[in-house]
Formats: sequence, C-alpha cells, structure tokens
Amino acid sequence: MNKTIKTKLKLPTGKDNLLLHSCCAPCSGDIMERLIESNVNYTIFFYNPNIHPHEEYLLRKEENMNFSIKNNISFIDADYNPRAWFDMTKGMEAEPERGKRCSICFDMRFIKTAEYASKNGFDIISSTLGISRWKDMNQINQSGIYAASKFKNMEYWTYNWRKENGSQRMIEVSKDEGFYMQEYCGCVYSLRDTNAWRKKNLRSVIEIGKNFYSHSDKDTADN
Repeated sequence: MNKTIKTKLKLPTGKDNLLLHSCCAPCSGDIMERLIESNVNYTIFFYNPNIHPHEEYLLRKEENMNFSIKNNISFIDADYNPRAWFDMTKGMEAEPERGKRCSICFDMRFIKTAEYASKNGFDIISSTLGISRWKDMNQINQSGIYAASKFKNMEYWTYNWRKENGSQRMIEVSKDEGFYMQEYCGCVYSLRDTNAWRKKNLRSVIEIGKNFYSHSDKDTADN
C-alpha cells in the first residue's frame, strides 16, 4: 500500500458514509488507498454506460472490482445501459473532449450515483474522475454538485484528488498493481478521435485489452 500520504483525509462536517463513483482501477487505486489509510467509510459505485466496446467495459469493471475485493471495500456493480447513454448524447457526436457531451455524460453517471446513495444510507458522493489531468475538474465538480442537489441532504465532495502529487501517485499505484492501461477516455467517440489522432501522427491504433502498466512506462500513458 502507498506510504507517501501527507494529509489525513476527512469528509465534510456532518458526513460519514461516502459513495465513491469510480471509472476504473487506475483512477481509483490511489484514492482508495488514501481513503483506507484515513479511515474514511466508503463504498465503490461502478456506473459507466459510456464505456465502449463491451469488452473494454468488462476489463475496467472487473479490474476495479478485484482491487476492491483485495482491499475489503464494498463494490456496487450498477447496470450497463449503453443505449440510454447513446440516446442522451445524441446530436453531440462531434463535440470535443471536455465539451458539452462530457458534461451530459458526467450528469448521467452522477445522478445515478446520487440516487443510489439517497436510497441506501449514504450522505455524500464523489468521483475518481477528477484525478486524471486529462479531465476538467471544474466541469466534473459542476456535474457532481448538480446531481447531489436533486436529492435531499445529499452533498458532492469536491475534494481535489490531484493534491500532494495525486496524479503521479495514481501512476505509481497502477504500475505496482499492473493495472490495465486505459488509452482513451472510454466512449466510442473518444476512441474514434484518439485513433484518428494516432493515424495522423503515424502511430498504431488502440488495441483493446493489450497494454498494461509496468515500471518501464512513461507517466504520460494515462488517459
């Protein structure tokens, strides 16, 4: 387990049961360890209908679930309903990364997280998405706050997981665990755009299920 923690994490005043939306093991690994070392009571909630194709979805989910089991953390496996995601993002196929489509995607996942939390005794939610330097943290927090506002007494924890070299430790944990390397955000449009960029720059296209973190990888490998 990572031993470089500098600050003990504490939930906001009056909150004591966190439902943590997780997108994958690499993004959640260091966060999970930090929460465990800080004695924060939490459960992982995996709801990511945006991930495409199904093979990629299963890789990300099962690895995240196995890491939760390894650390004795409860793992909630929510429904995989990609058709609902495609319907919600219809007309936004050409939106760039961090654009309107991403906000809609975050809204969808966080509302589902907040709804489950409200019905099952959790009083605060958050997400591992914000640890990646490829994401817009303000965009993520806005969606989280919006989702929590729809349910009585629910709050979204806007903690900055990148603090104290969080993004770097994310890579370190991924290498230690040999996690599967996510080479695109997750959705079909991200996969399309990433591969288009790779072809333009004479690089090979993404191969699902091929690359895993190792200590020889560069820190720029996360996505």
